[in-house]
Amino acid sequence: MTISPNKKIYFASDQHFGAPTVEASFPREQKFVTWLDEVKQDAEAIFLLGDLFDFWFEYKTVVPKGFVRVLGKLAEIRDSGIPIYFFVGNHDLWMHDYFEKELNIPVYHDNQEYEFNGKTFLIGHGDGKGPGDKGYKRMKKVFTHPFSKWLYRWLHPDIGMRLAQYLSVKNKLISGDADVKFLGEENEWLIQYCKRKLQTKHYNYLVFGHRHLPMVITVGENAEYINLGDWIGYFTYGVFDGETFELKKY
Repeated sequence: MTISPNKKIYFASDQHFGAPTVEASFPREQKFVTWLDEVKQDAEAIFLLGDLFDFWFEYKTVVPKGFVRVLGKLAEIRDSGIPIYFFVGNHDLWMHDYFEKELNIPVYHDNQEYEFNGKTFLIGHGDGKGPGDKGYKRMKKVFTHPFSKWLYRWLHPDIGMRLAQYLSVKNKLISGDADVKFLGEENEWLIQYCKRKLQTKHYNYLVFGHRHLPMVITVGENAEYINLGDWIGYFTYGVFDGETFELKKY
């Protein structure tokens, strides 16, 4: 992709709308919609790197109640011709094809590679990557198995949503959000993951979410690991202007 003059690519992650309740997260949703309104003025594309919702499950004919403003704004931006790319996170890993059919937004369940103005990117949510975190990796395999999704679909949505909200907030093995402080480069699994990826292929920017900590860390020659932070306490986002990548606070 070649970025047009005076255009930029925007990145955001980990909004967790619905946590701890839909009512409590509503001001954050409003803030995010305002941000979308602003960046659409010069956006070449927008990348959402997962956990937009604290929980999301698509029944065959039902999706979670609420989030009308953010969904409507995404639809408006996409209808205007601006590409939006969505990467599934660990809290909305049961997303299927609703975004693709209703909003014309492609949904990715794993990392993707891109090249913008000659700069190479590896982009994803980041959960379950790198060494360690074996308990979550095993849990994710169970949750993403087709039989698990089929079984969960038999729960009435009122029961399913209430159960999911409880697990999302209370069970850190499932949520993957146990550590919210920087652990040092040797103990940050995503940093180790990026360094290993660079042993086989070079990227200028390796952009992820999941950790909820805004970070820009050099992981190789002309290579940076970037974590986008979140929209709970940091309200940070990434912007690439065709030459450099920068983390900003809204």
